[in-house]
Amino acid sequence: MLLEPALLAVVMAALVFAFTNGLHDAAHTIVTSVASRALTPRIAILLAVLMNLLGAFLGEGVARTIGQNIISPTEGGDGLAVLFAALCGAVAWNLFAWYRGMPSSASHALVGGMVGAALASAGSVHWGGVATSFLIPMLVAPLLGWLFGYLIMLAILWLFQHTSPRSVNRGFKLAQSVSAAALALGNGLQDAQKTMGIVVLALITVGRQDTYHLPDWVVVCSAVAISLGTATGGWRIMRTLGRRMIHIDPARGFSVEAAVSIIMGFTALVWYAPISSTHTTTSAIVGAGTARKLAAVRWGVFVNIVCFWLLTVPATAVLSACVYGLVRLVF
Repeated sequence: MLLEPALLAVVMAALVFAFTNGLHDAAHTIVTSVASRALTPRIAILLAVLMNLLGAFLGEGVARTIGQNIISPTEGGDGLAVLFAALCGAVAWNLFAWYRGMPSSASHALVGGMVGAALASAGSVHWGGVATSFLIPMLVAPLLGWLFGYLIMLAILWLFQHTSPRSVNRGFKLAQSVSAAALALGNGLQDAQKTMGIVVLALITVGRQDTYHLPDWVVVCSAVAISLGTATGGWRIMRTLGRRMIHIDPARGFSVEAAVSIIMGFTALVWYAPISSTHTTTSAIVGAGTARKLAAVRWGVFVNIVCFWLLTVPATAVLSACVYGLVRLVF
């Protein structure tokens, strides 16, 4: 399919966003299995790449939510400018967060960028959709991550209280091979679909299609882009999550991976809500840590992470609005 230059620019920007999403989210996808030494970094990355790729092909509910429920850009070139600006703002924030080694949310960056660019243009923001499809999941998912991580870890402590630590660690290192794969699969289910949703919205904006059906080439390109990003690692952010904030052993790692896998699977396949896998994983790490003792978490690091989270949406909204203004000024 030949694409006109403006539409091609949006598609390429979306794939760059998917790559930075994978680069950014690789950290939380592999951090628990690498930090607990259940998997070597190379094996963990390979597993994450393969499962991210597979997860991208297993659903489209989140893509429809991103495409339908957040904004309605105007038709034609102005609508493409809105989407291009939203993607540029999100990419810039992803790279900034990666450089700082902070586990920010690529999903929140994208939605913030979409809202900011739409407000700067003649497009409209679906505030009801933003509330139900973004704000509520944004709050609920991290809380569930903490709760599930805490409860699963508490159950493990109770069930294996009379088992030697060496046996527990050995058993959960094996179990993490499964739970780490499930976590990466859930990440592919969630994050690859966000790129698909914005590409389909671009196609609808210029009249290339009139439904939110995902073309095969959109699914394949998005899956490959996020998988390539995941393959690069994301070591800066992994040091923050796996070393600076909390010590992760195999039991904690399994608790986190199991908790986040359940939440991402439900939100992608049942709720169709675009949640932040980064926020959910970070909260689950804290929940698993506090199951033993509150002092296990370095709370100063966690507070810094939360402050960075709160900056994401307003910062990307302003960035994207500025990019939109520049695009319209030039073109």
